[in-house]
Amino acid sequence: MNIREKVSKNLKDAMIKKEINLVNTLRLILAAIKERDIISKGKGQDLEVNDKEIISLLQSMIKQRKGSIELYVQGNRDDLAKKEENEIKIISDFLPSQLSKEEIDEIINNTIKSNEVNSMKDIGKIIKIVKEKYDGMMDFGYVSKVIKEKLSNL
Repeated sequence: MNIREKVSKNLKDAMIKKEINLVNTLRLILAAIKERDIISKGKGQDLEVNDKEIISLLQSMIKQRKGSIELYVQGNRDDLAKKEENEIKIISDFLPSQLSKEEIDEIINNTIKSNEVNSMKDIGKIIKIVKEKYDGMMDFGYVSKVIKEKLSNL
C-alpha cells in the first residue's frame, strides 16, 4: 500500500470515528498531494506523483509547521502551537522511520572517510551521496550542519 492509499484509508477510518482534527489534517495532506499531481500533469507528465515525491512533500509540510510553531510561541499562542504539533505527529506517521542523530553522525563519518573528502568544497558531494541512500530518513538541515562541522575540523 503506497502513502496515498494509506492517507485515504486513514481518512475514511477517522471520518467513521469522527476524529475531526485527524480528518482535517489528512484532508490537508491529500489536498497537497493532489496539488502536486496537478503540477506534475501541467509539466506534461501523465503519472501521479510517486511515494518519493510525497515523502518530500510531507517533509516540507512538517518544516512549515515547525516554523509556525516558533512564531506562535513567540506570539504567546500556545493553543495554535499545540495544534501544529499535533499535525506534525499525524504527518510524521506517513514518513519512513527517521534515523537517530547518532546513526546520522556515523553515516556521515563513514561517507567522509570512504570518499576521500578533504575540504569544504566537498559538502555538496557528501550530501548528494547521503541523500541517494537515505532520502526521507533524516533531516538534511541537520545533516548539512554536521557535515560543515566535520569538514571544518579537517
